[in-house]
Amino acid sequence: MRTKKLPETAITTHLASTPDWQRTGDTIHRTFKASNFAAALGFMSAVGVCAEVADHHPDMLLHGWNNVTITLSTHDQGGLTELDFALAAKIDALHF
Repeated sequence: MRTKKLPETAITTHLASTPDWQRTGDTIHRTFKASNFAAALGFMSAVGVCAEVADHHPDMLLHGWNNVTITLSTHDQGGLTELDFALAAKIDALHF
C-alpha cells in the first residue's frame, strides 16, 4: 500500500536528514557527478534496481557526460511521501 502525502512538518524533518536533496514544489532532486560516462550509466542502472525493488520509480536524467539528476515524488499521492525519502536514502548509499 502506498503511503500518504506527508505534511510540511514531516517534509522539513526528512529534508534535514537528507541535506544533499533539494525540494522543488512536490518533488525532491539531487544531481550526482560520476567520474566518467560509464560510471554515470552504471549508477543509473543501480538506482533502477533499487527503484524496481521499492516499486517506486524516479525520473532520471543523464546530462553532460557524467551528471545524473534524480527526481522523486509520489505521483499517485500528489507530492512527497515516506517512499520518496526512503528511496533517496538508498540512492545516497549507492553514490560513488
